[in-house]
Amino acid sequence: MENDYVALFKYCNKNSLLICTWYGVLKTLFTPITVKVCKDIGHLKKGDYAKVSEIKLSTSGKTVFIIDNKPFYYHSFDILTYL
Repeated sequence: MENDYVALFKYCNKNSLLICTWYGVLKTLFTPITVKVCKDIGHLKKGDYAKVSEIKLSTSGKTVFIIDNKPFYYHSFDILTYL
């Protein structure tokens, strides 16, 4: 399992995120990335917009967004590709 994470971290970059758009196009987004909050979490309220300053992986392999120097799992946000 540990070797899987080592291999995964080779392809990670804290300043970019590879996404697949609604149109099936792969696109690289670079920080700061604008996201929309999907549910109240921490100091962020549903409907707010926030800027992701870094992207990291948790020890379980989940994507973590750093917003205002605080970590949040990616699934609490909609990634906006047009802002």
